[in-house]
Amino acid sequence: MTMTGPFLKRALLALMLPVLLAACDMTAGAGRDISSAGQAITQGANENKTY
Repeated sequence: MTMTGPFLKRALLALMLPVLLAACDMTAGAGRDISSAGQAITQGANENKTY
């Protein structure tokens, strides 16, 4: 049995889909972490204004 054409494309997509979804989740988590760090820096700057 040889895999050709549309079957091969579907099989590769089915194998890659979980990896792609995990990458999206990881990117979203990193975005939240960076946002939290930015908010903490902003809050610290606002608390230490001298003017």
